[in-house]
Amino acid sequence: MVNSRSAKRRLQCRRGIWYYGRVEQQTIADRLAAVRERVDEACRRSGRSAEGVTIMAVTKTQDADAVRQAYQAGIRCFGENRVQEALQKYQPELCRLEGLDLHMVGHLQRNKARDAVSLFSTVQSIDKPQTAAALQQWCGKSNRTMDVLIEYNTTAEDSKHGITTSHALLTCVEEVLHMDRLQLRGAMTIGPFTEDQQQIRAAFRLLAQRFEEVRQRFAPPVFDVLSMGMSNDYQIAIEEGSTMLRLGTVLFGPRS
Repeated sequence: MVNSRSAKRRLQCRRGIWYYGRVEQQTIADRLAAVRERVDEACRRSGRSAEGVTIMAVTKTQDADAVRQAYQAGIRCFGENRVQEALQKYQPELCRLEGLDLHMVGHLQRNKARDAVSLFSTVQSIDKPQTAAALQQWCGKSNRTMDVLIEYNTTAEDSKHGITTSHALLTCVEEVLHMDRLQLRGAMTIGPFTEDQQQIRAAFRLLAQRFEEVRQRFAPPVFDVLSMGMSNDYQIAIEEGSTMLRLGTVLFGPRS
């Protein structure tokens, strides 16, 4: 006879992500605790402090209740991929949660800049000066400032957004640094969709190199965010210098 307790603790893999225990019975707090353990392990391997790594909960397709559960579990940084979904989900009562910090991590169309300025503290997906200029305009009209990250396409895949060359990156950075309503905080990338760890590591290493190029050339006042690493590859990202992880499935469970 199989011990029911052992059955509940069976190691399972869903879409390349390993879970210890029955996935459907785990809470967000359980998953977050497991993630923190793996973050600690990766930080120890790379000689870093886990305090230097922010865990963002990406709430794409999740409802407001899931956001509250993640908040209660200790998450304060949240990310959304689409402006319209964020507007519907993050109603004023949710945004008033103390310390809640909402980032835009998906591609931003310029015609959504006004709404983005009204809702997000940070836009991580600046891939052209024109997008930054639209945010600058609406920040000026709203009398506010906004943090931004440059999105760099480290794999040069056509299916992904982001700047693909060092020259274009430096040009974009130079223009953004002249926008007084925007604070350039760092860079973001999406790793390759592969199980080849060498390819993943190479992509993250490239962003870290580009990050350092910008720091050395322009010395931005506060340039400290290296946003890379998702549910399938966040430990590798930490080993390559990530300071912010964008996690969805590993926190909320597989999408139904």
